[in-house]
Amino acid sequence: MDTIISLDLNNFKNGTPEQKKKFVQDLGIAYQQIGFVAVYNHELSDELTAELYKSTKEFYALPLETKMKYHVKGLAGQRGFTSWGTEHSKDSKVGDLKEFYHFGQEIPNHLQKQYDYPKNIFNEEVPAFNKYSLKAFSALQETGKYILRAIALFLELDENYFDSYIEYGNSILRPIHYGPIKEAPKNAVRAGQHEDINLITLLMGASAEGLEVLDKKNNWVPITALPNQLIVNVGDMLQRLTNNVLRSTTHRVVNPPKEQWGTTRFSIPFFLHPSSEMRLDCLDHCISSSNPKMYDDISAGEFLNERLIEIGLVKGK
Repeated sequence: MDTIISLDLNNFKNGTPEQKKKFVQDLGIAYQQIGFVAVYNHELSDELTAELYKSTKEFYALPLETKMKYHVKGLAGQRGFTSWGTEHSKDSKVGDLKEFYHFGQEIPNHLQKQYDYPKNIFNEEVPAFNKYSLKAFSALQETGKYILRAIALFLELDENYFDSYIEYGNSILRPIHYGPIKEAPKNAVRAGQHEDINLITLLMGASAEGLEVLDKKNNWVPITALPNQLIVNVGDMLQRLTNNVLRSTTHRVVNPPKEQWGTTRFSIPFFLHPSSEMRLDCLDHCISSSNPKMYDDISAGEFLNERLIEIGLVKGK
């Protein structure tokens, strides 16, 4: 689609000063205008992507009662398996037509008390699913680091502003299975319209079409990542930090045409989060008379908990 630009990450990492500067400006302007870009020459290899999708499909082919062995109550779905219809968009009470699995950071033993994240839950039936998910997590984390460095420069911050916050951030890799639709859904879609919670999301090409973004004219526009590209979008945490200078874009995953209801769809987004203590208070230089402060001060951890309540993964008080 002509509103999504494609950028070569190598121009930022290894390019001339002029190429690096152009990457930063192109990225920032794209995020101001629509909130999504396509990136190639990233850290995720085609081979790793193929192996991850293969093992993801093998895991979701298991019986539901087997997959439920890896659902742990009390974790708010932050690790392991979550079944159909549990999550919903924050403005809807209708559960999405998807099941998913969460992998998080592997924290070194000496830092586990400091970060206090749930430990990863590894399945026994498809060990390749664990292996390639962790490999993809590392590759996408490394890619996201460079994207955030470019964003920092666009925002006139130190290039490494985000580095320490994301090194052991609360990031999530989410292999998703959108199953076949067996009867006419009343109001449910594969994923209701929403904005992502985190700083940025990195999405490898899905196994089928369905992702749509809402443009500034309120039109839903389909997006499909090419095999060698990642789609990278702004999340609500970054929107909040920048006081809407960078906008989190509304998107959804629609149901396929009726003749394709029997098909499945797999998608593997990486939600790049900072550590919980990072402040999301609006940056001073993003506040002006023409752009007054839009958000109350809050930490990333507090904001994440609010949103998990809104989407049904945590019960509110």
